[in-house]
Amino acid sequence: MIGSLLRALGLALPLVALPAAAEIYTYTDSQGNRVFTDQPHKGATRVPLTPSNRMSANPHGQAPKPSVSKTTPRPGPIFHYQMVRVLVPDPDATVRSAEGNLIVSVTSEPGLQAGHGYRLLLDGKPTREAGTSPVFALENIDRGTHQLAVEILDEHGRIAERTANQPFHMVRMSLSQKRQAKPCQLADYGQRPECPLADKPKEEESSILPFL
Repeated sequence: MIGSLLRALGLALPLVALPAAAEIYTYTDSQGNRVFTDQPHKGATRVPLTPSNRMSANPHGQAPKPSVSKTTPRPGPIFHYQMVRVLVPDPDATVRSAEGNLIVSVTSEPGLQAGHGYRLLLDGKPTREAGTSPVFALENIDRGTHQLAVEILDEHGRIAERTANQPFHMVRMSLSQKRQAKPCQLADYGQRPECPLADKPKEEESSILPFL
């Protein structure tokens, strides 16, 4: 009986000797090795420890609340359109504009679905964020050949449809060319960019002397 009691006390003593909350320190020794110890050491820093999983997570005896999954539902399959194309300009069209401006119109069949948007690409780069308007106003396009394409993005930002590249040719007329195509009239000076006021011809003075 006494022997059993002594053995029980012997097993309990090491548990009593353990600190309630052990501290762990770390430092680098002279050989450059990282050392971890439970004894304070000069130049050592304390390592923060997470609570042990043996500690009660509910000290007041209340029943733990069931965890609620907050996973985002996976998006459904992509909706596909029967047809998407650029209406204006026509394929391989030549556009003449002194300012390099162009109006682009697109269409789809069926019509744009809820949450979807058109995005126009000029030479492979988006001209603006996707939107519901099928009309795009482009400005200051460089002279030369360019490529247009249109994409439809769904509500998750996925590309539902995309057209092939469609070429067009921008011809930016000079002011002199515009004056040749449509000569300036007196009323045009100061009104048309190619007809500045400085170029307005002086009105001929009347050769009839005023009556004295």
